[in-house]
Amino acid sequence: MLSIYITQFLLLAGAHALAVVSPGPDFAIVIKQSISHGRRHAIVTSFGIGSAILVHVLYSVLGIGLIISQSVVLFSLLKYLCAAYLIYIGIGALRAKPAKQDLSVTEEPVVTGQSTLKSFQLGFMTNVLNPKATLFFLSIFSVIVSAETPLAIVFGYGLYLCLATALWFSFVALIFSRQSVRQQFVRMGHHFDHGMGVVLVLLGITVAWSE
Repeated sequence: MLSIYITQFLLLAGAHALAVVSPGPDFAIVIKQSISHGRRHAIVTSFGIGSAILVHVLYSVLGIGLIISQSVVLFSLLKYLCAAYLIYIGIGALRAKPAKQDLSVTEEPVVTGQSTLKSFQLGFMTNVLNPKATLFFLSIFSVIVSAETPLAIVFGYGLYLCLATALWFSFVALIFSRQSVRQQFVRMGHHFDHGMGVVLVLLGITVAWSE
């Protein structure tokens, strides 16, 4: 019996690893946070993304994810909410104005303009509203996890996926918040924010138009 759970875990971990490293809204948000607000805020955002995984696991186990995926109205609502949120963030980045920052001493900007709670919410909302994440977790829990698997084991899988996601994006945050890397981007000033704004708006439009 234990071997069955080990097999399920390895399949889940493998599928998740392939999905989490793929560029998408989460990746874009963490990079933006790393460059614009520094390491601490980017890591907080990463744990916000990881926490959202538990929501996907919960509604997949309860069968709510199946209801959402089978309802055109509910799925479209989720899709458009995600698109609107990404476009909203993107427009905010497009409105960024030139700011003077001295990064010669510290890796953190002088003024972040963002609270820790907002950083967490940014990551959480970006992931929890992502319709692709909904379909991904619904499919892997439907195909890989047996209906006879105890709930304690299932939520153990969920905790692993949550932690693995948070750690992966924290690693991304550590890379892009390094002083040498950030300085290259910050030299672009508000042009970087504008570029990320375009990326986020395009991601939002892509989500809105996706089938």
